[in-house]
Amino acid sequence: MSAPQDIKRYFTRYFSLTDYLVSQEEAEAAIREGVSFRGTNILILVIAIFIASLGLNTNSTAVIIGAMLISPLMGPIIGIGLGVGIQDFELIKRALRNLVMATGFSVLTSTLYFIISPVSEGHSELLARTSPTIYDVLIGFFGGAAGIIAIGSKSKGNVIPGVAIATALMPPLCTVGYGLATLQAKYFLGAFYLFLINSIYIALATFIGVKLMHYHAIVTDNPARAHKVRKIVYTIAGLTLLPSLYLTYNMLRQSRFDSNASRFVAQECRFSGTRVLATDAEIDNGERVINITLIGRVLPEDSLTLALSSKLKFYGLTGTRINIIQGDSPALTSLAGSDTQSVKDIYEMAQATLVSKQAAIDSLRQVISENRLNDTIAGRLAPEMKVLFPQVRDMAVTRSVFGNMADGRLDTLNIALVTFSTPMAASRQAELARYLEARLELERVSIVNIGSLPTSQPQKNVPANRKQKHGK
Repeated sequence: MSAPQDIKRYFTRYFSLTDYLVSQEEAEAAIREGVSFRGTNILILVIAIFIASLGLNTNSTAVIIGAMLISPLMGPIIGIGLGVGIQDFELIKRALRNLVMATGFSVLTSTLYFIISPVSEGHSELLARTSPTIYDVLIGFFGGAAGIIAIGSKSKGNVIPGVAIATALMPPLCTVGYGLATLQAKYFLGAFYLFLINSIYIALATFIGVKLMHYHAIVTDNPARAHKVRKIVYTIAGLTLLPSLYLTYNMLRQSRFDSNASRFVAQECRFSGTRVLATDAEIDNGERVINITLIGRVLPEDSLTLALSSKLKFYGLTGTRINIIQGDSPALTSLAGSDTQSVKDIYEMAQATLVSKQAAIDSLRQVISENRLNDTIAGRLAPEMKVLFPQVRDMAVTRSVFGNMADGRLDTLNIALVTFSTPMAASRQAELARYLEARLELERVSIVNIGSLPTSQPQKNVPANRKQKHGK
């Protein structure tokens, strides 16, 4: 019976916060101070919004992170969580009022910036903040949990800056301003929803943290009001969660579809003389479509689509429509005319193909050059051979690949096929081999005496009338 208790005490000692927390009064004072948004705080917020907007406009992650570290936006959000946890309704009102004011100033500042900014294109850092999912909910919740624990801890460390970066409150507000400035509802709604997720779940995590750290609640003569406030908090958190669950479901469905489509194209779309240039898997109004762009030899589209469609069921893609784009089809022409990135990809692929072909041509040219060089060796060395080795009558130098019949090992040898007018001693043949190695810059040359060359068969006479017939 004592062993489980000892184990429990052992692990409880690691997670006990008693000796590591500041007093409730000290933690409350720090949070209440951060709730206020007057004077320097509001100026720092406006400057941070400008910096974050510049980072989003230029797609610079480092600048965006810097703006998150500067921003004092987390103060009112944590203040709301503390107020709910200790039943301080005046603190809740003040924190909500300051959060609304800070949000309004942030959106107004970013909207003005993007109205006057000469660059109005939405970059990836902007686009990434328009489709929040359940993962953003979890980031906000665990970020808020880390924040309240750090505020209540004696050792602050670098937790608060890390929480500011992880929860990313500033970029969504800048993206809201971008949506207003460019009149794009997708940016406005998606980014504002992400900001709400982060704010609500940071406050919820703060409320739970306050309860776990056993902060004493303010005694109120209206406990029903406190219960009602907590009920409202839970309801808002639940309602905020629902859209993110739907968006997460769509994201996971699209991710699985993309994975299956990529596997299908990689396994089934292997054609001789034709390559897959691009693949695009999309879900449009509930219909799943795989667009496959081919380059090279044009294939019969109907039979190809029929053959590929019969294999979709093996990849979890039943009911998916296949759209083949190749040759001079209108879709490919439109793609080449409108999609700069696709044209660039086609150009780069063509360049890579040309480089590969040129390398093969250069290799073949080198082989041909070596063969031609071998064919002229006897003629080039004849004057020297007559003086140095007058016994050599005919000679040909060739390169051959020998295979060992026992182990299959291959070996390349340079062979000099020689006929002698009179027999040559072995020592002189060794000298001849060394001469050829030095003269032809070869690693090793083997001398092979082939005796006498075979005489060619004389061509038979062909009747004149047959020559004329073949000539016709």
